[in-house]
Amino acid sequence: MSHKKGHRCLIPVGPYHPLQEEPEFFQLYVEGETVVDMDWRTSYNHRGIEELATHKTFDQVPFLVERVCGICSASHPLAYVQAVEDIGKIEVPERALYLRSLVNELERIHSHVLWFGLAGHFIGYNTVFMWAWRYRDPILDLLEMTTGSRINYANARVGGVRRDIDNAFMPEIIKGIDEFLPPLDMLIKAVLDDPVLHARLKGIGILTKEDAIKYAVAGPTARASGVPIDVRRDDPYAAYDLVDWDVITQEEGDVFAKVVVRLLECVEAARIIKQCAERLPQIDGPICAEVREIPAGEGVGHVEAPRGETFHYVRSDGSPRPVRHKIRAPSFNNVPSFKASCIGYTVSDVTITLASIDPCYSCTERMARVVDRKSGEEILTFADLVKLSQEKTKRIKEEMGV
Repeated sequence: MSHKKGHRCLIPVGPYHPLQEEPEFFQLYVEGETVVDMDWRTSYNHRGIEELATHKTFDQVPFLVERVCGICSASHPLAYVQAVEDIGKIEVPERALYLRSLVNELERIHSHVLWFGLAGHFIGYNTVFMWAWRYRDPILDLLEMTTGSRINYANARVGGVRRDIDNAFMPEIIKGIDEFLPPLDMLIKAVLDDPVLHARLKGIGILTKEDAIKYAVAGPTARASGVPIDVRRDDPYAAYDLVDWDVITQEEGDVFAKVVVRLLECVEAARIIKQCAERLPQIDGPICAEVREIPAGEGVGHVEAPRGETFHYVRSDGSPRPVRHKIRAPSFNNVPSFKASCIGYTVSDVTITLASIDPCYSCTERMARVVDRKSGEEILTFADLVKLSQEKTKRIKEEMGV
């Protein structure tokens, strides 16, 4: 690679790369070791979940959408069922609301601690990686105890939840969370007190508050840049307006701030879980409303997933199946912001900056068809789109002198 100032070179990252659990393509344009531009290519792993949903009954779709993302397998079904409940104006029993919050917060801890471990691995801090995996496992045990599975919990349904949690399990849940808090405190202090982590993560990959708003980022990515948004507080659902907790924010917008936000959010998630477990034995009644049919109409549901707002839109024509299902996961907003946070930094900072948004690439998958709005006739075929892509690649190569 030439290090001549002003000479721009291309470094491809992906579509298959050791850093990325899923296929995604980032083109880094560098001058010397400094990133000066970035281009992002998506949809290497399209699974057609939105279309598949229209071939399932309303009650079958939760099993499908919990497979959009393994670490959001409570968030996507909950957003979907809330959209359907919006159509039918369905009132969910109080006990089900607490059960939904309990499971979703266990998943939040599971997701954040998993991310923390991977982040440590990416910067060569494998002790953190091993700590995270050790202390995350009991949380997965709690998920298995409460839902029957450590992942893909199959517990959300339109009108409530599929399975109750025996009140006899509540002391075990509280005990499990109490045992998790000291290791969590140790992880937090390890981050806050470690000068090596400060040197490696502070001032790196800064996403300013202005850029966070410009890119409409969500979740910890937004809150670490001083944007205090959280669906759980701003548009409460489940039992989030019935328990006490705080929205965690930091102002710096760098990788270190994102670490701090996620770890402190685990503390808040633990508070929520304990409150739910303490109150559930006092709440009797059904865990699901009686739902006979879904009327024609459209509805939306959104949930504060571990990565940010997950949004589902559902349209019904009165039949047993949705006629349209649209999903927008937080990574669809968060990943493009990488362009704002990586430019100006060195190539060595790129991997941890990208990892700091906790990207889920399968959540961003899209396919495009170009049709005439009036006639519905296809204007560009798949072959045409491929040809246009190839022509663009050729033009870029010529401009770069490759």
